[in-house]
Amino acid sequence: MPAAPPPRVSRHVLREGLGVLWVAVRAEPRVFTVAVLASGLYAAMTVATAQVLGWVTEDTVLPAFRSGHTTTGALTGAAAAIIGVAALKALGVAGRRFYAGLMQYRMQARYRRAVTRQYLRLPLAWHHRHPTGQLLSNANADVEAAWAPLAPMPMAVGVVLMLLIAAVSILVTDLTVAIVGFLIFPAVALLNVLYQRRLAPVATRAQQLRAEVSEVAHESFEGGLVVKTLGREQAETERFAEQAEALRDANVAVGRVRGLFDPILEALPNLGVLAVLMVGSLRLRAGAMNAGDLVHVAYLFTLLAFPIRALGWVLAEIPRSVVGWDRVQGVLTATGSLPYGENALGEDKAAALEVRDVRFGYESDDDEGGSPRHVLHDVAFTASPGRTLAVVGPTGSGKSTLTSLLVRLVDPAEGLVLLDGVDVRDVRKGGIAETAALVPQQTFLFDDTVRGNVTLGLDLPDDRVWEALRMAQADGFVAALSDGLDTKVGERGATLSGGQRQRLALARALVRRPRLLVLDDATSSVDPQVEARILHGLREAQAAEDGTGATVVVVAYRKATIALADEVVYIEHGRVLDRGTHAELLERSEGYRNLVNAYERAEAEQEAEQEAEQEAERQAVDGTEAEGTENEEAVA
Repeated sequence: MPAAPPPRVSRHVLREGLGVLWVAVRAEPRVFTVAVLASGLYAAMTVATAQVLGWVTEDTVLPAFRSGHTTTGALTGAAAAIIGVAALKALGVAGRRFYAGLMQYRMQARYRRAVTRQYLRLPLAWHHRHPTGQLLSNANADVEAAWAPLAPMPMAVGVVLMLLIAAVSILVTDLTVAIVGFLIFPAVALLNVLYQRRLAPVATRAQQLRAEVSEVAHESFEGGLVVKTLGREQAETERFAEQAEALRDANVAVGRVRGLFDPILEALPNLGVLAVLMVGSLRLRAGAMNAGDLVHVAYLFTLLAFPIRALGWVLAEIPRSVVGWDRVQGVLTATGSLPYGENALGEDKAAALEVRDVRFGYESDDDEGGSPRHVLHDVAFTASPGRTLAVVGPTGSGKSTLTSLLVRLVDPAEGLVLLDGVDVRDVRKGGIAETAALVPQQTFLFDDTVRGNVTLGLDLPDDRVWEALRMAQADGFVAALSDGLDTKVGERGATLSGGQRQRLALARALVRRPRLLVLDDATSSVDPQVEARILHGLREAQAAEDGTGATVVVVAYRKATIALADEVVYIEHGRVLDRGTHAELLERSEGYRNLVNAYERAEAEQEAEQEAEQEAERQAVDGTEAEGTENEEAVA
């Protein structure tokens, strides 16, 4: 895979990060307001704690030491004040944490849904240009990173209020001590600026590498069979290790920056407290302030370390948030979604299909302005309702691309695909899926039951499921499974053979009773006898007197399969070179004749090899049994 581009590091990360947070505030104003009010309550009660401690010290504790006794009323009042402030403070903490978390999880859920909906809207060509691992990272890690600052943000807003209240309270209590203590703020502000400048690039790089590790891991898992059969385990391990080590180094770099600045940020407020205590002690000795005021001011300065750290938590997450937001926006702003019309298609009867002068090309991967690589050129043909049309052509002739156009996975660059005389681009959303079904070359089964893989969530009776299985010639092996329709087939249908997986995929399409059935070499893993029974079953359904059934378009290479079609379209290099019945094309098209005969010879050779292997196995078994008999006679 080509190396990923370096992450974008803006000089205005803080401004961009605040813009991202403002998006969340506008999306969840009520939740944010409640969280900030709760945080404000916590901030106010924290400052009130200092006031109460100063009052208790001056009016209860010191008089008790001087007189040697105190009253029950004084102790009760002091305890009630402390407990009351602590209870309100706890209420503020609980409200802040709950609503801050609620806001964060809502935004994450909203944007995960938005990203996945966009994935469904974007055409197949866009997905071909983006690795699956990257798409998974966009929907998960990047969305999570984008809204990571939301959890500490209400706290940060609340502690700003705490700073303002504390500053006013300190200034009112003693101006000299306040000036000495406030000298620490310029140092803290400067340190935070340096901290952000050092942290932004390394945090950005770490977030980028998370996506790259996800991409490599997903590729390795998807290609597990290839990796193991070709002995590439070590190479894949090294490839993953290289990316994992790069991510480790990036995270270590983030830890180093935080390890350097965090202790200093923690120490500076404490140095301010020491300075306040020194100056305050001198002023207390001089009679310029009393002990309660000194306790009050010193306690407030001990609290300043926490507000500063709360702001630091938000600032530390902002670089990752900006990177995650940019990557998510790259998906949400992607163009190329398929527009829909308002037209509805017919019902019950087999569909009429017409392909009119279709051209299609894949966009260049190098840049968006690159000229498309055309794979279909002026393709035109029709399929009458209830008829079977075979599409035949050599590898790379555009057959699979054509099937994607028929069910509107992609749109043609020029020309029209018509169902019942309606341009597929003018059909209402969901109309194509209700009318047409595609069984692709590569079969995918979910880690679910047979019933779940056939119905895909549709509430269908078992009789209808068994009907589809019988038509796909899958009812026999399904009935033999341990739990029948409720048998789990494993990840990607790992417990089934290739032919069984293909038949379940075909049943999945048939159970929907489509009016247009497109088979893209969908029976290649099925033996010819079973394939013949499947196609005969489809033809019987097409021959129903009520006109129900389906128009079938089948990409095929076996002569027996092609011969069952009512008409054959021969494609080469993306162009229709000829069309007619199988017999007509064999007679007049040399290219078609050579291709079909080559397929037949290859299949015959493969069958001969399989028979030879089976015969060799039988002979080996017979020889082993004969040798065992001779040994028994010799012993006797």
